[in-house]
Amino acid sequence: MKALAWHGKYDVRVDNVPDPEILDPRDAILKITSTAICGSDLHLYDGYIPTMQAGDVLGHEFMGEVVELGAKVTNLKKGDRVIVPFTIACGHCWFCENQFWSCCDNSNPNGALAEKLYGFTPSALFGYSHLFGGYAGGQAEYVRVPFADVGPFKIPAHLADEQVLFLTDIFPTGYMAAENCNIQPGDTVAIWGAGPVGQFAIHSAKLLGAERVIAIDEVPERLALAREWGGAETLDFSKVENLTDALREMTGGRGPDSCMDAVGMEAHGTDVGNVYDRVKAALYLATDRPNVLRQCIQACRKAGTVSIPGVYGGLLDKIPFGSAFAKGLTFKMGQTHVHKYLQPLTERIERGEIDPTRLITHRFPLTQAPEAYKVFSKKEDQCIKVVLKPGQDGPAPLSA
Repeated sequence: MKALAWHGKYDVRVDNVPDPEILDPRDAILKITSTAICGSDLHLYDGYIPTMQAGDVLGHEFMGEVVELGAKVTNLKKGDRVIVPFTIACGHCWFCENQFWSCCDNSNPNGALAEKLYGFTPSALFGYSHLFGGYAGGQAEYVRVPFADVGPFKIPAHLADEQVLFLTDIFPTGYMAAENCNIQPGDTVAIWGAGPVGQFAIHSAKLLGAERVIAIDEVPERLALAREWGGAETLDFSKVENLTDALREMTGGRGPDSCMDAVGMEAHGTDVGNVYDRVKAALYLATDRPNVLRQCIQACRKAGTVSIPGVYGGLLDKIPFGSAFAKGLTFKMGQTHVHKYLQPLTERIERGEIDPTRLITHRFPLTQAPEAYKVFSKKEDQCIKVVLKPGQDGPAPLSA
């Protein structure tokens, strides 16, 4: 089959690889009908995530049709159309039973490696390095889904792929991030990053009762989408001398009730902190660039909440923890417990409360995935979100 494989920094290729097989009675094989490039895929593309190996198949946002089942998967049948959470969960450990799906104890076969870095192992992830299990991803024609009696979620026939594809990751991620803000009626939420997760976080904050949402970015098309689709107020950080002062002015001197870092380890910025981070990264003295996290801590009101859906990989430098302590901030973060949100968010889509297809700007066949990564990474042609279509022949238009 054809699949998109990682071969090094900025080097992804569509390779011919062996078809996946049933390896465990709880496995299923899917024929992929739609898959997407996620912002966190760019951390792999940019070479920031360790334990990648040449030939690893990428992709953790995917859906498709069940074509083969292990003997113990009785909740699915061949031909079922399903979405698959990017977090892989066993369904039976203490964490799964308590809805902490991304903290599953049993899904990561390389858990000992993760424990050395993090103290405990999180769940495995599709297509996201051997630190998180080494499972092949779904930017491919077919994929093996472990624990298929737990993860895959059947999709109603009346919903198109592109309406539900983002339930695999970025819609639940934005929603959980907003939920983590502990939003109260009348609250103001400031969100750094108006990319795909940030856009869903904007909508989710509104759905959960925020009175105002302030989106912070520098990319004009992202800021425009935040205003036009999400109803957010916007700040272009490249045109603001001091973000904390600007947010205080917008909130009557108090600061946002919650601040969300929807950017993570590859933050951009114009201040001294970002220059410092970039120098350290260039000298291989650091991986993460936590400039946005610093700004969230400084800008958040006293007794407020900092929510962090943005991915971080290692140790962070120059974090103003004294400020966080003095202000009594609450921090909530982590990989998304996707399984928890599939049914309620599907129902929101069915009720017309949100149209996820508005996010899509580009579609490519799988065979053009390397070009799609370049366009997405460099934000060319006003690219915000890319959907890949395995099996689609011939060139696809760049713009939706």
